[in-house]
Amino acid sequence: MNKINIGLIGYGNVGSGLVKLLKERRNFIKEKFNTELSIKIVCDRSIQKKKPAGFSSAQLTTDYRNVVYNKDIHVVVELIGGLKPAETIALESLRNGKHLVTANKELVAEKGKELFREAIKQNRNIYFEASVGAGIPIINAVTDGLAGNKFNGLYGIINGTCNFILSEMTKTNCSFAHALQEAQKKGYAENNPTLDINGMDSVHKLAILTFLTIGKFVKPSEIFVEGITHIDHIDIEFADSLNLRIKLLAIAKEVDNELEIRVHPTLIPKKHPLASVNGIFNALFLNTDPAGDILLYGQGAGQMAAASGVANDLINLATRHSDNAATRIGNLSREFANVRLRKMDQIETKFYIRFMAVDRPGVLAKISGILGQHGISISSLNQKLRHRSSAVPIVMLTHLAKEKMIRLALEKINKLQIIKSKTIAIRMENL
Repeated sequence: MNKINIGLIGYGNVGSGLVKLLKERRNFIKEKFNTELSIKIVCDRSIQKKKPAGFSSAQLTTDYRNVVYNKDIHVVVELIGGLKPAETIALESLRNGKHLVTANKELVAEKGKELFREAIKQNRNIYFEASVGAGIPIINAVTDGLAGNKFNGLYGIINGTCNFILSEMTKTNCSFAHALQEAQKKGYAENNPTLDINGMDSVHKLAILTFLTIGKFVKPSEIFVEGITHIDHIDIEFADSLNLRIKLLAIAKEVDNELEIRVHPTLIPKKHPLASVNGIFNALFLNTDPAGDILLYGQGAGQMAAASGVANDLINLATRHSDNAATRIGNLSREFANVRLRKMDQIETKFYIRFMAVDRPGVLAKISGILGQHGISISSLNQKLRHRSSAVPIVMLTHLAKEKMIRLALEKINKLQIIKSKTIAIRMENL
């Protein structure tokens, strides 16, 4: 029997889910994998209040060092999130001969290169499946299942909170604020949902996916990000009438030997599989060579989905713990030197642009004139019914336009007296 002793740091939502899952699946794991996964010690700053069942007081601690320096522990599971003290815990665990399993997307995104180098130096392994997509086996798919493929691009719906909000706005025609309240009521959004709705959660996950697929370590600060707070139900309605859907997409793709990497609301065709991913579900659409297009789909958030991802890592580690760290695909410490980042200003996409303008003669001429001065051509125009006393939405779709030119043009247009609120521009992807 292969016995693995686990030190768990972080007994929150996912940590408690992991304890429950390993207890329920104990016999199943023994019989199928000839492995016993045993949590020997649990560390949490509020552990005395939480008092998890089935553990003696000697197995509970508030000091992570009682886990990291425990000679009987084979693997440390870090589930506290954030950088501090998670980075210290991770490094000290590796240096003390422990393997590391983590669901901490920020840690892997910000400090991945350093952690992988330390893991190779110590001949220990790092597993981090639940850091992207919770229980969806995205990490295993791109590192093991598709190891022989070249990744030309990836498009991901990788934040369940944002996807729920946009889905709710589409389904009920409600406002962003109302959809956010619903997400919080159902437990899909934190009391402070900033990292989700401003796109940073997706940025961290995209940084991880980029070095696993394209071989480039990109700092989260280098990734363009735009959240969903400016999306209005008017935009949802217009998108629907144009056979489009708005999704917060994480995008990484090679164009003309440069890497485009960005997170922002994106209009995609209704017929594309990603357009049908709703609620808290996540999906990753990969363009690979030679395997072609691949879609990974599943529940990307939730206690047991994330706990499942952590448990899968533990089983993989238990059955492969003798693997040399330097040869394990997931321990990436090198990158392709010839991959250059394309500046956001130079990226070209089609745009959906909504102006809120006074309804009077000559308005369209002024707007289109400024767009034309910046080399932006219009492919279609849609205007709501006339209103005598209020501004009306005017929606234009453009042909391919450079990001820089769009920004300069809208800056000038927004200064016009005929424009009554900040213009909304949403990028489009022809998937």
